[in-house]
Parts: sequence; C-alpha cells; structure tokens
Amino acid sequence: MNEPRHPLMKAVGAAALAVLLAATGVDAEEGRVSHGLSLFDSLKYPAEFEHFEYVNPVAPKGGTVRLSSIGSFDTLNPFTLKGRPAAGARLVYDQLLAPAADEPSSEYGLLAESVEVPEDKSWVAFTLRAEARWHDGKPVTPEDVIFSLEVLKTKGQPFFRFYYANVEKAEKTGPRTVKFSFSGSGNRELPLIVGQLMILPKHYWEGRDFEKTTLEPPLGSGPYKIGEVDPGRSFTIERVEDYWARDLPVNRGRYNFGTVRWEYYRDDTVAFEAFKTHGYDFIRENNSKRWATGYDFPALKKGYAVKEAIGHESPTGMQGFVFNTRRAKFASPKVREALNYAFDFEWSNKNLFYGIYSRSRSYFSNSELATRGLPEGAELALLEPFRDKLPPEVFSEEYIPPATDGSGKNRKNLRTAKNLLEEAGWKVIDKKLTHQDTGEVMEIEFLLISPAFERVVGPLTKNLERLGVEAQVRLVDTAQYQNRVNEFDFDVVVNSWGQSLSPGNEQRDFWSTDAADRQGSRNYAGIKDPVVDALIDKIIYAPDRTSLVAATRALDRVLLWGHYVIPNWHTREFRVAYWNQFGRPEISSKYQLSFFDTWWIDPTKSGPSAQTKGEKAPAP
Repeated sequence: MNEPRHPLMKAVGAAALAVLLAATGVDAEEGRVSHGLSLFDSLKYPAEFEHFEYVNPVAPKGGTVRLSSIGSFDTLNPFTLKGRPAAGARLVYDQLLAPAADEPSSEYGLLAESVEVPEDKSWVAFTLRAEARWHDGKPVTPEDVIFSLEVLKTKGQPFFRFYYANVEKAEKTGPRTVKFSFSGSGNRELPLIVGQLMILPKHYWEGRDFEKTTLEPPLGSGPYKIGEVDPGRSFTIERVEDYWARDLPVNRGRYNFGTVRWEYYRDDTVAFEAFKTHGYDFIRENNSKRWATGYDFPALKKGYAVKEAIGHESPTGMQGFVFNTRRAKFASPKVREALNYAFDFEWSNKNLFYGIYSRSRSYFSNSELATRGLPEGAELALLEPFRDKLPPEVFSEEYIPPATDGSGKNRKNLRTAKNLLEEAGWKVIDKKLTHQDTGEVMEIEFLLISPAFERVVGPLTKNLERLGVEAQVRLVDTAQYQNRVNEFDFDVVVNSWGQSLSPGNEQRDFWSTDAADRQGSRNYAGIKDPVVDALIDKIIYAPDRTSLVAATRALDRVLLWGHYVIPNWHTREFRVAYWNQFGRPEISSKYQLSFFDTWWIDPTKSGPSAQTKGEKAPAP
C-alpha cells in the first residue's frame, strides 16, 4: 500500500495482507466499527491510546528548520500532473486516517473518528469528527470527502485513477458519514487506501481550475499552512497554532517545527556546499562517495554538525537502470538480459561506493516477499498455469544478477553479452552493434537528473561501447527530466520503486498493461504482460498473508526474468547529517525516518554555526 507521491519525492506504503480488524463496537447488520484499520491480525494501539510510541508527547514546539530541494517549482497544487509542485505542499492537508510508522499497514482515525467495514470488504464508511475544521474555520463535511475522490480521479495525476480505480462511488449517508462502495468484494486493501485519501475543500475549489498550476496558497485543514512563497527559489510552511487535530492521539508529539523553509538549489553539489556552511539544517545523504569522503568540514569535527547512520526495518524495493521497452531495440528480453552483463557492480561497489551497498536481487528486497530458491508450493501453483508463456528459467533457475570478481576485467561477462545479442539478431559491423535485419545501430541514451550518477553510468557506457553500442549520458534539469519521464521519452533512466511489507493496488501503476501507455504512470519500463496483470490481481485479492507472500514472490520472479531493469543496490540505513540543534524520541519508528514529524528543535543544542565565523553559504 503506497501513499501517492511525486516521483522525485519519497514513496509511501503498500497493499493487501491478512484481516481487517475491528477493535471496538460491532454493527451486527452491516459492518464492524473501529478506531482504525489493519491488514494484519490486530491493531497495536487500542481505542484509548494516547500517542504513538515513537514520539515524544511533550516535545517542545516552535523554531525554524531549513531544508533543501533541487531545481525549481511552479505550483502549490501537488495533486496534478501539470507543473512542478513545491516540496512539502501536501502538509497543509489531512487524511481520513493516519498511518502508524511502527506498525505495517495500519491506520488510525484522523479526520474520521471511526471507520466501518463489512466482512466481504465491499465498502467502507467513515464518520467524520465534529471538530474537524478547515483553516478558514469552516467544518470538514461529507461533501468535501466526496469531492476529493471525484476530483482526484478525474483531474489528478494518473496514479490516483489507478489507486482508486475500484472505488465505484462515494455517497453521504449521514450528517458526518460517507460511504465508499467498491466495484467488487474481497479487496482487503481498499478500505485502507480510501483511508489515505487527502481531503480537499470543495468550497475553495469551486470556481477554480483544479488542473492549472497555481502559486495561490490553497486552503487546507492540516498541521501547516503555506507561508512565504518566492517562486522557484524558496517555499515556507508555518505551523497552525490552533490546528484542530493537534491533541489527537495520532498527532500528539508530532509536527513540532514552527516554520519549515525549503531553499532551492541549482544542483546537488551546490546544495551540499550550502549545507556545510549551515545554509540549511538537515540532509539525507544518497551519495556514497560524499558519505565516505565529503564530511570532513570543520563544523562537523567540532560537533556543531552530526553525521549518523540510522538503521531501519523497511523493505528496500528495487532501484535500477530501467529499459523503456516501448523502444523496439529493447523489445527482446534477450537484449535486455545481454545489457545486464555490461554492468560491473562489484567493481563499482569497491571503487565508487566504498563497499557500503548490497546488490539488489528482488523488487521486494529485504523482506519475506522476495524470491528465494526455486518456486514451490503455493507460488509454483500460481505460476504453473502460465508455464508456456514464461521463460523456462522462471521454473528452473534462481535469479542472480551477473557478477564479477571486482577487478574491472569484465571480459567473460561481455562475451556472454555478445553471444546473447547475436542470438537476438544483433551483430557488430564496422565496430557498431547493428541489427542484422533492419540495419539499426544500437544507440542508448541514459537520461539523468543527478550529476552524481554520471560517475556510475560512465563505466557502464564504456563496457557497452566494447559491445559496439553507441552509449551517451544526457544530464537535464528537473523540469525537462520530469516531462520526459512523464511522456516516456527516454531510452534508460534510473528509477526506484519503493515497497512495503504489504504490496497491493499500487502494483497496477508500477507494472500493469493499463498503466503502460498512460502518461505519468510509474510503469516506466512499459510492461505489457497478461501474466503480470494476473499476478497483480492475485496480490490485490489475496485472502490471507500466506497467499499474499506466494503471489508477490511469483510476481517478483516474473519481473526479474523479464530483465526490465539492470538491478542497482540498496542499504538498510538512513544516512543523515544535521546541524546539532535537534532532539528526537528515544524510540525510533521501524519503517520511516520520521525526521519531519517527530524531531524537534532543542534550545539547549544551539551551537555556533559556520556563518558566525564569517563563512558564507553558496547562493541557491
């Protein structure tokens, strides 16, 4: 169950598992009424809970935290495909239910005080809190909830149409009650998916064009409202002091920063130089070289700044070089498999990544959902009906990415690649890899947004050139990159698909035939495979945890042997650095970093910054 998000921003959540729990009263004729929902056996927190365990309920409020973002922005509406939304713009809105960051696939009442679900999971109903208010003081109503579903499905990003595809209608059933009816029964994730719905104010959007970009601060009901906006350069949100939900159990101890300001920088290198001179306060580091060698500036040595690796238990999903199979040159799985042999991960990990990564071997890495060994039992039973439509390796071999000894001498793998390419009809003619029937020369452009990835792709392109491929790297700005990815105008991009412990409906947006040609979907590879479509449905409608694991492993295996990506790498730590001015709870959430909503500014840690010593931060 993945929460909707911008492709460049962090992912959220996943899908279907075991049993939706009702922890409170029961309506014998219709559904079970509860303070929350879970896809597992039970909710961790009872109806009378006071706060989540991973927060400090008496954390001090206030102060300003400064963050960074790369590129620019031109809209404050984060729900549409058009424009580049400002970072943090969603924090002005509330959802019906709030997820727990220490409990997989569980949600508790936020805008909704209770939720009702029948045994067959064919609908879900929410009763709104009487005290729920928009920032203009007007109550949040069932009409707002119905409007939100309709406008997101018809005018929002394509993701919403997939995510809420099986939500057939929403109707008002009482003064504060809304019922969502589904197109079928048995989809255990749908009630939680509806619980994630961001609620938008109908009265505000009436008379406004929802699909247009806008820099007019929109109306919300959440913990923050939009403050100062400097188009394309900086964006600020301010804590709502009289926030209606500040004392609810799901919010106590959260959203502690008084003001949050994002400064926009031209690129990642400039942004990091600004961090070193305290141009902003917190960074999540994804550059392994910089993590190993770049944090030697004076303020860190003196303790004014902190570098820390924080362990987590979250599945790491898949990151990889993604082939756009809409391009004829990548249509053959054999070609895609061959190009996998050109990537020397072991050499890269040793010489570029300082040995800190593990190679990804699954789309559901670091979880029980990942494939292992050969298919057997329930997984094999799911795959068997499709045997004649699948590569024989699905049944006979465990998927293991090509490996080397790390010496940089990749000749054996390149010979294997050459043989596979010849089997697929490609042969080197005049030092160029050429298709023997069409005469097409193999040209591959790697479309990048981060300069840091150039040093990673460089050795790969060198190996490709040894195979006769004309390979090049194209580095573009954020806006151009996003437009080209939305329109599937690329050969190869670097992408990651975040996963959780309970995948489900979002898998349609990742891999389904329906998503392949819909602009803005996350089926970047362009997969159109009826077997994949069938296995996605098996995941979504899995009746129990055992069935879900089997279906997910089957899908994982089919995707891996489709060779849609060159798998990259992962780590099970959040690598962060921050200026030593924060406090955080003693207990960390298992599955999220939770910096933004559980840390606070500690007035006892106000050490001097580099700027007080006459140093100047680079301009954004």
